[in-house]
Parts: sequence; C-alpha cells; structure tokens
Amino acid sequence: MVSLSTFLIFALASLALVLVPGPNHIYIAARGIAQGRAAGVASALGVETGTMVHIAAAAAGLSYVIARSATLFNVIKWAGVAYLVYLGIRALTSRQELKTREAEPQPLRKIFLEGVIVNVLNPKVILFFLAFLPQFVAPEAGAVPLQIIILGGTLLVLGLITDLIYAAGAGALGRRMRNRSSLMSRLSGVIYLGLGIATAFSGRSA
Repeated sequence: MVSLSTFLIFALASLALVLVPGPNHIYIAARGIAQGRAAGVASALGVETGTMVHIAAAAAGLSYVIARSATLFNVIKWAGVAYLVYLGIRALTSRQELKTREAEPQPLRKIFLEGVIVNVLNPKVILFFLAFLPQFVAPEAGAVPLQIIILGGTLLVLGLITDLIYAAGAGALGRRMRNRSSLMSRLSGVIYLGLGIATAFSGRSA
C-alpha cells in the first residue's frame, strides 16, 4: 500500500497542479458560459470520467505503452486536436442556429460524453500518468496497479473539486451574458480552437 508520507506528498503536489488553470478548466468554463451551470457540471463529470479511463489504462500498463509508441501517441494526439477543432468550428458556424439552441439546449448527456472524449484524447494526461504519478509508486510496497488506482483516485477527486468550482463560476457568468448568445458562441469556438492548437504544438517528452 502507499505509505502515508508518500500519499500526503502526492496529494499536495496534485493539489498544486489542479489549482493551476489548464485545458480542462478552460473547456469546462467554455461549456458553463455557453449553456449554464448544469452544462458546466456535466462537462466536469465527463472530464473526470475520462480521468478514470486514464487511471484504468495506467493500472493496466497501457499508458506506458502508448507514451513509448510514437505512432499510438500521435494517433491519440491528433484525434484530440481534430475533435477540439471540430468543436470550435461548430461553435463559430452555428450563429444561425443560436435561437433554436437556446430553446432546445444541447442534451447534458452529449455534453458529458464530449467531456469524456476531450480528456481521454488529451496526450498531456497520458504523459502525466507516465512521468509524474509513477514517481510515487513503490513496487516493494505492494501491488502496483492498486497503488496507481489509489493515487489516480486522489488526483481525480481533487480535480473534480476544482472542475466544479470552474463550472459554477462559469455558469454564473453565463447567466449574465445570456442575452449575448452570439458572443458566447464565438468565445466558445475560439477557446476550443485555442485548445486544439495548444494540443497540436504540445511536445512528446518520451
């Protein structure tokens, strides 16, 4: 099992990481601003469900394999880029549908699934589970997969807390901007495209 001292150090380090605004926070904020607090919360839950996928993959050793394979890593990276660019273009070109979308908001289930996809296809998260988390795993302390699950679960909980804070704040801001739907759509589109570009230029350190 993970020792108490190792766990506390990991928790503090993870807290420092999740407090810094990152791509997930920006994505969640964009969702919350565009469609309200419920959409922000749904995207936050989706993102952290994606984190659960990464935890399972890391525990099974898949993150290591993917990060060491240039082909697999790049497939995931560019799939993520393509999806973010798609979201951005869709937001920027949907101005004619804004009134319909306001009357019929995007289903929360769809927003949740988008959050899952965005995080699962995030190569930076794969590298996190490869480069950062293993530093706190001690093979002599017991089952490595169980240690990864414990540490990954800690990161997930801390991440979810900050995600929900961003979702609530963005939802409140979105209510104030509700009469500026065109501006919100453009803002969301620019954010998604920016995230796609940032992902495209992110390096592979493995």
